[in-house]
Amino acid sequence: MDKSEQINTVAMNIIMDAGDARSLITDALVAIEKNQFTVADEKIMQAQLKIKAAHGNQTDIIQSEIHGEAFPFSLLFIHAQDTLMTINSELLMSRHLLKVFRLLDQRISALEQ
Repeated sequence: MDKSEQINTVAMNIIMDAGDARSLITDALVAIEKNQFTVADEKIMQAQLKIKAAHGNQTDIIQSEIHGEAFPFSLLFIHAQDTLMTINSELLMSRHLLKVFRLLDQRISALEQ
């Protein structure tokens, strides 16, 4: 596989893993809406694993370049990095939302008692 094919393959893997993470994050947010916090925890944990895999692929390319292995410019790789960054931000926000909604649920439960 030449360098152009290699970077495009890595880029597609990053995009697919990040896209899977986004789907899991969406599932987690739906679970939060339904006060299904255990389900949301599981979905967020699965999304984190997908983001970790995508980030690992990105890091491999960056480390290779640092060690002198040159790759051609790839708009697809740039798109993959942008997608990864965006979905990682969504993951961070969903984790915070889960904490907030858990706290609200606890406060409401305490008030109801």
